[in-house]
Amino acid sequence: MTTVRAPRAPRPVILTDSADLTDPLELLTDVLVIGGGPAATWSAIAAAEAGASVVLVDKGHCGSSGVAATSGVGHWLVAPEVARRDEEIGRRERAGAFLTDRTWTDATLDVAWDRTAELPGWGWERRGVRGANRLFGTGPADRAFNGPAPDYLRFLRGKVKKSGVVVLDHSPALELLVDAAGVVSGARGYQRQVGRAWAVGAGAVVLATGGTTWKSHSLGGDVNTGDGHLMGAEVGAHLSSMEFSNFYGMVPFGTSMDKNGFFVHASYWDHTGAPIEYADLHVSRAELLSASTQGTITAQFTQFTPDLWPQLRAAMPNFFMVTDKLGVNPFTERFPIDWVNEGTVRGTGGLHVLDRSGTVGVPGLYAAGDVAARDRIVGAATGAGGPNLSWAIASGTWSGTSAARFARGAGTAGHRHGLTPAALTRTGTIGLHRAGPGTDERAWRSVVAATQAELLPITKSAFRSAASLTSTLTVLDRAWAAAPETLTGRGATEIRTREAAGMLAMGRWASRAALARTESRGMHTRTDHPDQDPHQTHRLLTGGLDEVWVAVDPELPVTGPQPVPALTGATS
Repeated sequence: MTTVRAPRAPRPVILTDSADLTDPLELLTDVLVIGGGPAATWSAIAAAEAGASVVLVDKGHCGSSGVAATSGVGHWLVAPEVARRDEEIGRRERAGAFLTDRTWTDATLDVAWDRTAELPGWGWERRGVRGANRLFGTGPADRAFNGPAPDYLRFLRGKVKKSGVVVLDHSPALELLVDAAGVVSGARGYQRQVGRAWAVGAGAVVLATGGTTWKSHSLGGDVNTGDGHLMGAEVGAHLSSMEFSNFYGMVPFGTSMDKNGFFVHASYWDHTGAPIEYADLHVSRAELLSASTQGTITAQFTQFTPDLWPQLRAAMPNFFMVTDKLGVNPFTERFPIDWVNEGTVRGTGGLHVLDRSGTVGVPGLYAAGDVAARDRIVGAATGAGGPNLSWAIASGTWSGTSAARFARGAGTAGHRHGLTPAALTRTGTIGLHRAGPGTDERAWRSVVAATQAELLPITKSAFRSAASLTSTLTVLDRAWAAAPETLTGRGATEIRTREAAGMLAMGRWASRAALARTESRGMHTRTDHPDQDPHQTHRLLTGGLDEVWVAVDPELPVTGPQPVPALTGATS
């Protein structure tokens, strides 16, 4: 049998690649993908499959940086069978407090199911790696696709390279570029390891920069600082469900190891040794968080029988490496835990994607993965690992394909009309060098510290009230007003000032949306509004830079039998 290979995508055009590092690297391409995790790699692969030339730029090393690289692979895969889909989608609807959308969830599951089935043909089964990495089952029953994420991401990086994509590692993007008509047509950034600027002119751009953890030391998450969200907002994109951006992950005390799904079924005791009862840790961790404000709580994985221990250790070896070093057997011993704010990585807020093309409503700009809101598939609950990974495949495929079509359509591909980076307009606002020497390190560190002081503490972020949120916004708004003077980096420092600006912007959007939602729903807990309000069964949109706004999303959730009340208008 003859194997028919898809044609290799054309290579991007290199305009300048001087040995003099004072000269920026300049390229022209059809599609620019910003990011390097699962969503970014799936976007790049899809764009190349659609015949586009592609450049991928990553803040770290594509395939080994970010939160996904530190965990296990566990996609949410559900067979395309009506009863099974209805059961699974219904379960997510209830957990997500009925803010989800059945059509989006079903479409996400379809793409994840179909795309993962292609992996064996790409060589996944021939890698000779641990059996846990295999894709089990190809029939009508549900499939399981799990194992250590580094193998998976390394494989996707290889597929990206084989597809003809040019990969620039350690090259964070700083701002988007637009043409005279306002079409997003590239980006500029900085290559950290060689110390030079880069600029890419593109027919379309996909943002796949991940969520935001506000540098909480969530494992692998300190590279997720809101860069993509800020870049999108600066060209007019909006955000959705930012009030659900306060998810706390559990870690063995004194560590940053927050990658373990076993915690959701563990047993817990408060600081006095009394058992802690909880409902559903996928939805809310309020019971445990509240107990933690009184003293250190302990955990134990009591529900697993000894015959399962080897399998569980193989599925999450990095977690057990930590407990082994601590001298703890989590299956037989209680151990103290602490918390780390995983923000929008495990929360649901992000850029509002308008439809299943991946567009954010700005010509030439698309979003995929955790940078985009996952509210339509998980609502007010966390997407955790499985739904987020399936969303990365689906949104990456949609965005990469759509960006390629847009870029290669008539009159849109920048390089076809000589739109070099120098001919494009910079769109960045806060945190970028404009003139003068730039501020010193103390300035951006001060902004980061002030933002963290408002967004990371359990007493401020997990348990909210009108008074606490108003106080937080006063601090963050004041910092934003001063940012044009306090955040003006130069060279490599511009990366840090831009990260500080992204964290600050995300904090303002999250806090403003939380103030507008006057109820408790999912991971959003208001101490002054402890009940869930059926009249607020809608999603919230937010946006703006100097003036932040919040409004009810006119697109109603599409769920099962849960009644949805009529909307009453906007919330400011």
